[in-house]
Amino acid sequence: MATEYALRMGDGKRIFLSKEKILEELEAGSADAADLGEIPTLSGNEIDKVAEILMMPGKTVSVEQGMEVPVTHDIGTLRIDGDQGNSGVGIPSSRLVGCMMHERAFGADTMELGHIDYSYKPVKPVISNECQAMEVCQQNMIVPLFYGAMPNMGLYYTPDGPFENPGDLMKAFKIQEAWDSMEHSAEHLTRDTIWIMQKLMASGSDGVNFDTIGAAGDGDFFGSLHAIEALRKEFPNIYIEAGMAGECVLGMHGELKYDGTTLAGLWPHQQAPLAAKAGASVFGPVCNTNTSKTSPWNLGRAVTFMKAAVKASTIPCHVDMGMGVGGIPMLETPPIDAVTRASKAMVEIAGVDGI
Repeated sequence: MATEYALRMGDGKRIFLSKEKILEELEAGSADAADLGEIPTLSGNEIDKVAEILMMPGKTVSVEQGMEVPVTHDIGTLRIDGDQGNSGVGIPSSRLVGCMMHERAFGADTMELGHIDYSYKPVKPVISNECQAMEVCQQNMIVPLFYGAMPNMGLYYTPDGPFENPGDLMKAFKIQEAWDSMEHSAEHLTRDTIWIMQKLMASGSDGVNFDTIGAAGDGDFFGSLHAIEALRKEFPNIYIEAGMAGECVLGMHGELKYDGTTLAGLWPHQQAPLAAKAGASVFGPVCNTNTSKTSPWNLGRAVTFMKAAVKASTIPCHVDMGMGVGGIPMLETPPIDAVTRASKAMVEIAGVDGI
């Protein structure tokens, strides 16, 4: 009887696969990424190496000595005091305590302060509170502490924002009105983000994390790139991380361009040069997990996309790794066996600069 290895489905379900099936799934996942992104597949040796990582006997694995990379957290404080339905552990604590725990107990290389709503628009009414929290955290910490939130351009559409929802407009065949709404929302996103970070930089922030850029499509990416450009110009030494929401920029508008490049339909290796052009310090590429596929299929696909992004990028790539991205199962608390294997493969095969 062939030896079978305990692995996962994309939704976290435990499965058992033979070595032959693992290799088959890795090749299929890599081929899917190569076909979509028009990029090279993983080589035979790389496929074998990823398979070896997946078949390692330990419940957790780690990178080889000397290949360690920085590990950071987006709004990690919520993992402490947040509820268990949001990957938290429900321990009553302040954001200061959460930041200090990550620095002093968990060994985080950098940390991030963020509002519980975790989008830039809701920060505007409480900016004074955020500035005070940033100042107090900076007084008690040594590791770089950034401010982070999602551009989340969808909050600028009705009923949450001032502009009519483009989806509703498109259903009514009001295409030009939908385009106008997205363009106006992108302008407000850029304006608000710049204003918020001006205040927080004055309060001691070491930088900013744009988390899940493009979640509302190409307008979201457009507004974020212009905000990055403006912040780099005003604060030449600011650290800016540009983390994406998905592997492909959705063409909700379809006509928006940055630096002469149409934003709709861009894959990670095409997004990276634009983030660098805008002024980002670090790029966070994404590959989404398919819950109906196996972990080898998803990891082969993710490593293929990330390897191409790293090669195309002129700035460090800190791959987004977590529930539903980076070859990790879509689960609120992803299983550690899948997380560590995906992380090791990203470092040793894709060559990412951080996680």
